[in-house]
Amino acid sequence: MDLISLYPTWYEPMVGSGWVVALIATFHVLASHTSVGAALLFAYLSHKAYREDREDLLDFIKKYGLFLLVFTYVAGSITGPGIWYSTTVASPNGIGALIHSFVWKWATEWVFFVIEVVGVYMIVYLVGRVDKKTHMKISVIFGMASLATMVIIVGILSFMMLPGKEAWFEEGGYLNGFYGTNTFIQLGMRMAFMFTMTAVVGGIVIAGIKDPAFKKEMARKLGWLGIISTLIGAAMFQWYLTSVPSQALLVMENRLPDYFVPSIMAVLAGTLAYFIITMLRPQVLVQGFAGAMTVIILVAGLWPEETARESMRKPYVAGQYVYSNQVIGRDVPGMDIQSQLPIIEKVGILKAHPFTPDHLKEVNDGNMIQSGEFIAMTYCSNCHSPSETGIRPLHRYFPDNITQERMEKYVKGVLTTGNIAYMPKMPMLDSEVKALSAYLLLNNQGGSEAVKVAIKEEVAARDRALAEKQASDKVAALSLPQEVK
Repeated sequence: MDLISLYPTWYEPMVGSGWVVALIATFHVLASHTSVGAALLFAYLSHKAYREDREDLLDFIKKYGLFLLVFTYVAGSITGPGIWYSTTVASPNGIGALIHSFVWKWATEWVFFVIEVVGVYMIVYLVGRVDKKTHMKISVIFGMASLATMVIIVGILSFMMLPGKEAWFEEGGYLNGFYGTNTFIQLGMRMAFMFTMTAVVGGIVIAGIKDPAFKKEMARKLGWLGIISTLIGAAMFQWYLTSVPSQALLVMENRLPDYFVPSIMAVLAGTLAYFIITMLRPQVLVQGFAGAMTVIILVAGLWPEETARESMRKPYVAGQYVYSNQVIGRDVPGMDIQSQLPIIEKVGILKAHPFTPDHLKEVNDGNMIQSGEFIAMTYCSNCHSPSETGIRPLHRYFPDNITQERMEKYVKGVLTTGNIAYMPKMPMLDSEVKALSAYLLLNNQGGSEAVKVAIKEEVAARDRALAEKQASDKVAALSLPQEVK
């Protein structure tokens, strides 16, 4: 049968699956990056405490570690499975591509994560119970395990943008897919920003220090750490842009909102100002102010950055071969993967999709809007919301006075051909083009409520036709001669 590996579409009304994933991922990135930066900071402070016989530094590590234990290793660990669940149902073929390529690497990351979790408990609860040298060794192991998790995950994230080497498409191979220029540049950028996060979150711990002299010392240490890492991270981001595919830059120029660059600049300026103020006047670091600035700086900084990274991959979601709408868009001989586009071009997406309802496999006047909605959900909803709100609502892209004829020309001339670099090629039969155009037109003019009404009318008409046919068949059966019966 001409079926392809697509799954039922997950769509959250008024929000969309993309925003659900983004909300969970933003918090998880905040927690995970802070934990890695703090782990390396602990290794440095433990060494300093051992060398200078400083009990106050060990006490700071304990307090920061306890905060980290609650904030990162409880709340952050909850969002980890949240990401797995949400991305698996939102992007099953994308997650499948990563697992098929890096399942053992992910298993390795989990081993380091277990060491990390055990390490943070040991750091917190063994202060004063073991000698400083032993505690320093625990801190170093904790820091190395945390950094190892970062290295592995960044390699996988880089593959989502671009496989490490072009040879991966023809030869496959773990090393070809994992290691590339983009991988190491992104690692450097993320390491810089993770120290920024560590310094910002550390302000909450510094706010609780009673000794003015020690509070001033730690405010300056974390202030300088934050300033230097923020500047390095900003420079690394510019370098990172030189390692991404050309269509990623095209997306940045054309699809990111106008406020993206100003918002990034504002966050950078605000972050640097925050560190300078806390260095010059550490007494302003009180719990409420430090907590509020942590939320403002990190969420305001992470949201546009994560949005940009997710958007820049378009039209792909993983490995430059799985489209954002889950269709496999190119052959990958090295992984024995074949493009699904020829099958869709042959039979259409409605027949190729294994979860298309039977009554929608053939487009007709009685299911036009329903078929168009199913196609839009399959092809478009991972990146566009069909409702008035959510991520990139569809109605924003068409003028109010657009006609069915013009909509069909757009769908056939642009979407089915892949002429837009940052949108997938979406093959459709002529009947499917007509159905999708009718749906987009109705959604554009009357909104989602008009679509619901139209679908109800189609369903009612289909039910009436079915009832009439059943009644006609019954009458015909009753009128048959007795011997035929």
